[in-house]
Amino acid sequence: MSGTRAIGIDFGTTNSVIARASGTDHAEMIEYAAPDGPSTVFRSALCFWQDEAFRGGLAHEAGPWAIAEYLDFPQGSRFLQSFKSVAASASFEHANLFEKRLRFEELGQIFLSHLMQHGGDPMKDAPECVVVGRPVRYVGGRPDVALARKRYDAMFAMLGRPVHYVYEPLGAAYSFASRLGDPATLLVADFGGGTSDFSLVRVEAPGAARRCVPLASAGIGIAGDRFDYRIMDHLVLPLLGKGGTYRSFDKVLEIPAGHFTDFGDWSRLALMRNRRTLEQLAKLKRSATDPAAIGRMITIVEQELGYALYEAVGQLKRALSSQTHANFRFADADLTIEADVSREEFEAWIEPDLRRIGETVDTVLERAGLSADQVDHVFLTGGSSLIPAVRRLFERRFGEGRLATGNELTSIAHGLALIGNAPDLHDWVVGREDQD
Repeated sequence: MSGTRAIGIDFGTTNSVIARASGTDHAEMIEYAAPDGPSTVFRSALCFWQDEAFRGGLAHEAGPWAIAEYLDFPQGSRFLQSFKSVAASASFEHANLFEKRLRFEELGQIFLSHLMQHGGDPMKDAPECVVVGRPVRYVGGRPDVALARKRYDAMFAMLGRPVHYVYEPLGAAYSFASRLGDPATLLVADFGGGTSDFSLVRVEAPGAARRCVPLASAGIGIAGDRFDYRIMDHLVLPLLGKGGTYRSFDKVLEIPAGHFTDFGDWSRLALMRNRRTLEQLAKLKRSATDPAAIGRMITIVEQELGYALYEAVGQLKRALSSQTHANFRFADADLTIEADVSREEFEAWIEPDLRRIGETVDTVLERAGLSADQVDHVFLTGGSSLIPAVRRLFERRFGEGRLATGNELTSIAHGLALIGNAPDLHDWVVGREDQD
């Protein structure tokens, strides 16, 4: 597209997408010639390995190319995924990558450089502005919004253009509004990897001086990654020692939960392969009443099997979106985990999360001063919107006839690019003073 005026970037926990727009009514997605075929979706992943031919002796790749590098040589690389989830975490200072320590913004700049490079450098058309999506609520028990903003600013400054931040569901709302021909009140439910965000927007008829007016937003740090962890927690971690015991002198004590908290978090799992952690696990294995279980955990950490394990978890979750029963299978030379799982079981595991998501939907309605029957359309977007239990939550509140889906992974970036060209851009921007 010639004459690009705005770039929309959906920097997601699981996937990232870029759109570019030359006018107020049309945007196109950046396509990537990925190893497995062309795609507009770029996996939010990084892979690092040692190579003296690269600056600082540390080579790196991102997206599907990072996955390919990791699978080619897992023992000699470090794989990071979902690193966005630590953006607002004050406890995260840096990632230890061989002899290097990289802060969040440094990881982000490396990722962004590959995202742009593999996309044919969308910045070469000198867009006037860049619109970046941000969660309504960041991941974490006590997210530091100011810290996340500081880190985002440092990450995106490398683009050399003014950067505007817009709530991610508002991007999806703006995209969906472009399909509507009549005035309507629209609720967007955006289910990402790390957060579930909700925005209410009033859409006016085409040709109105101000087509869309944001009404209210709310979010919660529960989404696809939490659902994955529920599967890990119930299906996998008991086989790795969770709930087990160890001997300490003449006492038998439960194994500390901290071992498994890190193991179940994708942002930290790949970082467990370090001398200190492995020494702790080896000590635990010697005193555990079931040393074989701890041995299985050590195998996963030492042999960098985390990616393959979470891929198996993701496959099960996706299968249960279309089937009432599915088989979970993870197999490696030294470890096999297999189980039959019903959709009913999975929905029972995520029920506490669905309840909190429902409460957050009620919050956004309350903030806008609206009741459920005053909402004309509900647009469900993001990968986890395909989970039947998630959809039923909205059917019960709004009725099936008002629900809409489509472009689950690209709608946010599409809308962000359109907002970048809107005359009321600044009405959509999240200011520094805004809090969750």
